[in-house]
Parts: sequence; C-alpha cells; structure tokens
Amino acid sequence: MPIKPVAGFLIFAMAAAPAFAEKRPLSAIDWLSQSVKAPAPKGTVAPAPAQPQTPAHNTANPVKNGSQANLPATPGEMAVSSGAVPEVVATTVLGGPSLDSVGLLPPDVTGFPRDLWGIGHSTEIAAAMASVGQDVVPALQSLLMTLLLAEAEAPADSDGSGALLIARIDKLLTIGALDQAQALIDVAGPDASADLFRRNFDVALLTGEEDRACEVLKTSPDLAPTLTARVFCLARAGDWNAAALTLRTAQVLGNVTEDEDLLLSRFLDPEQFDGEDMPPAPKPVTPLIWRIYDALGEPLPTATLPPAFAHAELSDHAGWKAQIEAAERLARVGAITPNLLLGLYTDRAPAASGGVWDRADAFQRFDAALTKSDVQAVEQRLPLAYARMKDVELEVPFATLFATALAKLHLQGDAGRIVYELGLISPDYERLSKVKAASADARSVFLAGVAQGSVKGLTAPDSMARAIAPAFTDPVLPDDIAELVRQKRIGEAILQAMARIESGVRGELVKVTEGLSVLRKLGLEDVARRTALQLMLLERNG
Repeated sequence: MPIKPVAGFLIFAMAAAPAFAEKRPLSAIDWLSQSVKAPAPKGTVAPAPAQPQTPAHNTANPVKNGSQANLPATPGEMAVSSGAVPEVVATTVLGGPSLDSVGLLPPDVTGFPRDLWGIGHSTEIAAAMASVGQDVVPALQSLLMTLLLAEAEAPADSDGSGALLIARIDKLLTIGALDQAQALIDVAGPDASADLFRRNFDVALLTGEEDRACEVLKTSPDLAPTLTARVFCLARAGDWNAAALTLRTAQVLGNVTEDEDLLLSRFLDPEQFDGEDMPPAPKPVTPLIWRIYDALGEPLPTATLPPAFAHAELSDHAGWKAQIEAAERLARVGAITPNLLLGLYTDRAPAASGGVWDRADAFQRFDAALTKSDVQAVEQRLPLAYARMKDVELEVPFATLFATALAKLHLQGDAGRIVYELGLISPDYERLSKVKAASADARSVFLAGVAQGSVKGLTAPDSMARAIAPAFTDPVLPDDIAELVRQKRIGEAILQAMARIESGVRGELVKVTEGLSVLRKLGLEDVARRTALQLMLLERNG
C-alpha cells in the first residue's frame, strides 16, 4: 500500500561498551570514547551498595520509564523456550513504549506509516542502515536522515533495550549529524543506558558542551565513569586536587595504562613536561582524547578524522579557514544548514589565495552582485562561483540558497543554463522547471519531464536518463522488495531502494531503475524526482 509522500522534506540542522542489558549495540563505532565502564560480566555478583537507593520515578520521560519497566527480569537475558521454535522467530516485550520507538518526526510529518519496521528483525535493519548513505546524492541523504529520526513503532523483536535506537544514533554520528543525534538522545534520556550516555558524552565533547555531559555523569549513580572521564570531568569542574588524587590512586593500584598515565599526567600538570614532545595520538582518536589534546594546546587536525569531529572546528576558537572547511564537510551531507555555510563564507575578506580562499572569494563576489541585483555582474560571477561549489560537492546547498532569487533575473548564456540547473536541484524544483530553459535541447526537456513526474514520449539523452525513464513510465516493485512491503517492512524497503540506487551510481544502472521504481511505488514521489534530477545533474560516482 503506498505511503504518503514526504513532500520535499529536507533536514538540515534542526567504539562501544555493552549496554546495561549486556547486549552489544547493533551498530558500533570504533572511535567512541570509553567514558563509562562496562557492567560486570554475566554471572558475576556485584557488591551490595552501602545504602540501597530506590530510583525516583520520573514521569516527565514516559519513553524512558516505559522501557525500563518492561526490561526482562534478568538484565541481558531474553525469554528462552525449551521447545523446537526456530531462532528466526522474533520475540518482543509486550506493553509499554520502547526506546526503539523514540523519534523526533511523527508520521504526519514524515509520511511514513507508524508501523514502519513491521515484523522486521532489528539486526537486519541496523545492518541495512549501516551500509547506505555514504557519498550519495543529497536527496537520498535527506531521506536517510528522515528515516533515522522517524517516530515509529519498535520492530517486532525489540526487547526494550534500545538497540535499534543506538544503531540509528550511530548512523547519525557516522554521517556527522550531531545535532540530530543529540536530539534523539535527549528524547530517550542520556542516562537511560551506558550506551546512550557514551554517545551523549561524545557529542558534548565535540560541540563544546562537555560541562553539561560531566554534570549528567556526576548526577547519575548508575553510570560508572572510566578513569580518563573521571579525571577529565573533575578538572573541568575546577577540582584539580581531586583529579590528581584520583590519578595517583589509580597509579598505586595499577589501574592505569602507561599511555593513560602519560596523557593524564600531562593534562593535570603540563608544566612538568615543558619542552617535551607530545605523545603520539592513539588510534583511533576518540572525542575525549581529542578534547584533552586540545586543552593542552595541541589540537589534532580533524580533516582525516570522521565527519563528526568537524563540529569541533565550528567554534570561535578555530581559525576561519578551519571553520569553513568543517562547514563544507558537514553541509555536503546535510548535517548543517546552508545558511551557516553562507555566514562563514562571507564572514571576512579572504587572507590568501588557493583552495578555500578561492571558494570564499568567488562566493563573496557572486553574493555581492546578487544582493545588488546587478544582472551583468551576476552573469560574470555566477559560473566561477558555481564551479568552486562543484569542486567540493556543494551544488545543492548553493541552489537552496540562491536558485529562487536567480530565477527572477532572466540571465543569458552560460549563467542562464546554470540558473536553470540550479532550479532543478533546489527545493522549488517543480515550479522552477517550468521556467524557460536556456536551451530547448532533449536533455533540458527530459529534465523538466522528470521534475514534473512524466517522461512519457520524451527522448532520454544519455545512459543515466535511460535508466531513469522506466521508473517514471512503468515502475515495478522487484519481487524481494514486494515481499518486504507485504510484511509491512516499509523502512527496510526504503533502505533497499537507497542501496540499489547507490549500486547503480557505481555502474549497475538497472539498479537505478529498480530503486527509483520502489520509491515511486511507495509514494515517495518527491524523493524519487529529486533523486533522479540529482543523478543527472550532479557528478557523483558513489
């Protein structure tokens, strides 16, 4: 059954210790900080607390309380049958909300059904999420973001531990969408589990809000900080004596590694190591390690680190060049708004030439001409500015910022062609496709047909267009995806469609036909059109 279209919904800004349930998360990131200790191994008996405490009932977070109330009686153990039931049969905890159902976007916003995952298995869903969304067209990146943030019923096999929620958050962190990941964590409750706290802690470290995360750690008795996190948070709170005592105690007890000892000793007393070289950074670099190096005045470059680390360069403490490069990296995947990029590009006069400075200069000159509505200057400066944006794959953010205003100027020549194409990759693509193109060649006519949802009778100008055309004339669901739809596993069907289009971008063009057909058959018409237009207009090779 088709689902309601997402209606052009674009989202911009809005590893792993075991969880308390002793289940490893379905998606793990190797660069997460070890900020809290793993629980005791299964079967061990923890010492009784000196003063048993009864957790306060917090009615302000029904998702969190509901999930905790429905955990299995023995943490980490699913109900086991002694009968001959196949392992593939999904089991779930009945009654009450689940952490896996947490989301920011309700069904009336996403257009997705409330039972988005149907009878799917969490491990399969998580694996599908982890494998898509890398270096693809922005329309699919936006669709993935919507899927990750969607509020929906938990999968049939959800046990309430939030394993699929962790997988969704991990995907957001992998993309670099820290604001969105933080929002999901806040809804679930950052202290709901060790896994959620670790991710909350790292987001805070990368966005300069580590004091907030340390406060959560301080006020959550169920979270046991690691030595590095404890020392770091004590120092951040200004209690250097307690931080030093904690490290000395660990040294005496032999509870600190040589690398930890060296780094934390330098962190607490940098003058003691004055003149000595900094120790080499460990691999992988975690946000906590990055923040400690930064506090020592030796920040590690983020260009070669995962995209999430780019957020650390957006602060006022970073240089302008580093800020722009970080914003470009994040805008490319839709993790920040185009307006943030605009603000950084136009913040001050470029200090040199080449690379980022050339992009900033071209952007500023074009923006100034457009602001003055100087048609002749815009015609001269637009081609270079757009070329510089293409160099770093920022065509869609550029179109989002300027396509509508440019369409009003009626530019000629090369600038006129660029304006028409910018309109087709902008959010207002359908309306702008009806503006007279700079040329009436077969390619322009076909692009306009895609934008309006009909290419019947039109000539496909190239191989990509020939792969796109069948999806807009006679879309057919592949048998395996039809079966997913029959089982109400709509979310997995969408992920499969994305995977096929990504495969098609790498050369297997029949997969483009299949993926676009799935999107259209599911009612995701806007996403299908934008994806097809971007496949033709953007140079992406997967």
